[in-house]
Amino acid sequence: MISIQNVSKSFYGKGASVDALKHVSLEIQDGDIFGVIGFSGAGKSTLIRTVNLLERPDEGRVVVNGEDIIALSKKELRRVRKTIGMVFQQFNLLNSKTVYQNIAAPLILNKVPKAEIKKRVQQLLEFVELEEKIDTYVDKLSGGHKLRVGIARALATNPSILLCDEATSALDPKTTASILELLKKVNRELNVTILLITHEMNVIRNICNRVAVMEDGAVVEQGNVIDVFGSPVHEITKGFVKTVIDDTIPGSIRAALKQEKRPGEIIKLKFRGETAQDSLLSRINKTYDVETSILFATVSELQGSVLSILILKLTGAQEEIEKVIKHIKDSNVEVERVVLE
Repeated sequence: MISIQNVSKSFYGKGASVDALKHVSLEIQDGDIFGVIGFSGAGKSTLIRTVNLLERPDEGRVVVNGEDIIALSKKELRRVRKTIGMVFQQFNLLNSKTVYQNIAAPLILNKVPKAEIKKRVQQLLEFVELEEKIDTYVDKLSGGHKLRVGIARALATNPSILLCDEATSALDPKTTASILELLKKVNRELNVTILLITHEMNVIRNICNRVAVMEDGAVVEQGNVIDVFGSPVHEITKGFVKTVIDDTIPGSIRAALKQEKRPGEIIKLKFRGETAQDSLLSRINKTYDVETSILFATVSELQGSVLSILILKLTGAQEEIEKVIKHIKDSNVEVERVVLE
């Protein structure tokens, strides 16, 4: 669906250049809700704007539905852009126009007959649950309603791709949750592939099936959400994951553990999917001469999969503890030794 291949982009001004994108490569498949996360200045907005050539890369290829859009003529690019809807952070609506007029705008530009425009706008307003706002002027709407209008307008031309540029960043948590549910509905019922950028890991957690992490213009980590959340590699990714899944041992427990005199070891277990239901602890306690104490536990659901993190204190002889760790690894459960600082 979308293939971003070795894309770079620099901006020049005041005698200096800024490398906004550095050899970025991503593959977004049909049906994905693909999230790109990073702090301000990471290059996220520049990246998403290359997909419809609002920003033209200095090098690399951007392939949409099998076409290298960088090589297209202006006429051909206009055709492809009709298949790509975009929702902006600042909504980019016509505040002096009504909801109907805003949604109808791209259809009018495409010279769609008035009767078809009316029918399409009514369908979209029903889809985004704003039928009663059809004649309301946009400047009278709340931020959440404006975003719904922006989504409806982006869907007016029946695109196969929807780009979302920090769309929920200005919304409160409750409104954000409702918008994310709407985007899931767009993906599920209209079969629209979604590429979104955000600096909020909760957005990634609640809606995306795949994610890329950006820092300083480069993609430093990417993969399925449950894999990236379960085993973050890069430090910036670990920081983002901790904002929604904090597996840090509380300070009071750390202090008590440092006073512990009995021999033992602390381990962190990560269960994914079906293994989250495994009776691993029961087997360990029955099979090995160790005492297990649960220090910390958290369970998160990520796009239908379960990620469970368990931190244990194993008390007993080192030889027996090594047998336990081997047993855990053989059970296809990720295990990590934890060293108290």
